[in-house]
Amino acid sequence: MAHDLLIKNGTVVDPSQGLSAVRDVALSDGKVAAVEAGISEGLASEVFDASGMIVTPGLLDLHIHAFWGVSHYGIEPDPGNVAKGVTTALDVGSAGARTFSAFRRYVLETSATRLYALLNISAMGMISPKIGELEDLRWADVDEAVATGRANGDYILGIKARLSRAQAADNDVDALKRALEAAEALGGFVMIHVGGTKTPLEKLTAMLRPGDVVTHAFHGRSHGILDDAGRVLDGIREAESRGIVFDIGHGQGSFSFDVAEKALAQGFYPGNISSDLHIYNIEGPVFDQITTLSKFIHLGMSLEDVVRLSTVSAAKVMGRKGLGTLKVGAEGDVTIMRLEEGRFTFTDSMGVDSESRKRLTHVRTVRAGKFYRPWLG
Repeated sequence: MAHDLLIKNGTVVDPSQGLSAVRDVALSDGKVAAVEAGISEGLASEVFDASGMIVTPGLLDLHIHAFWGVSHYGIEPDPGNVAKGVTTALDVGSAGARTFSAFRRYVLETSATRLYALLNISAMGMISPKIGELEDLRWADVDEAVATGRANGDYILGIKARLSRAQAADNDVDALKRALEAAEALGGFVMIHVGGTKTPLEKLTAMLRPGDVVTHAFHGRSHGILDDAGRVLDGIREAESRGIVFDIGHGQGSFSFDVAEKALAQGFYPGNISSDLHIYNIEGPVFDQITTLSKFIHLGMSLEDVVRLSTVSAAKVMGRKGLGTLKVGAEGDVTIMRLEEGRFTFTDSMGVDSESRKRLTHVRTVRAGKFYRPWLG
């Protein structure tokens, strides 16, 4: 047979190619072999009829926590990711230099979800809910972070720094300086966790470089993207114009419908949509990445735009060619969804409910050219 798997008759939405039309997708040897109309079923070992469904590149989630058993945020990576349409995910800061070797051996190297990581600038990583990892800056050892990053460059793409007072106390600026120094040495990017920081967000973003990421960008706490009158701050727009990526990072306490609605009404859109999936929100309000994308369709964004912000955008930030696209020769990762109509309730991190007429739901995941079937082992 010419192809291992053929997905027929679905509406293929692939922003990397400007494609939103009914097409067939063929996969061979773990790669995309063809995206065309009318590929013969006789050429494939397995055929799936996706009529009425949405077929996209495998979704990427730029913000999760998957260090189960060590980080207090950690969950098993596969049930909430590849089993729910996310074929590639980035764990951001669960492990630091002192814990990364275990994270690599027991999680990164064993998951069905393709995982990468940002190393926490704090060597302890995200261990305790009672002790902020950057309260004591002795944990933010640049040399140790760089050594670990260089030894694990196949997984570590940059540095994470959680800068809220609960994690960094009054050390946000100094911690960010160390994160930037380590990332510069590694040739990677920095992601900062914000919301309730000591320092205004405009000052923190002014320190960032093009390609660095502000996650939790639409939070509802102090020092956000809006001024007291609800206007997007000039410094935030300037940062966006310099290439700073403003990522959603929904999470348990970091996404506000009110902030999102005000920002979108002013033409300020996220540069990436991620879930911040972890143990405290997997049963709500986040659930998974597809639910997070659905909230932005509810807020008025197009299907094509939300898919772009979970495929092309994340692949670009991560510097991973061959992901987030269905171009011939790309990794054979595919997400199949339905866009349902009805009455659905979504909840933000502030406990605010909003009624929606549409939602995306997961149907199947293709990872490396094959359907993900965990029941087969």
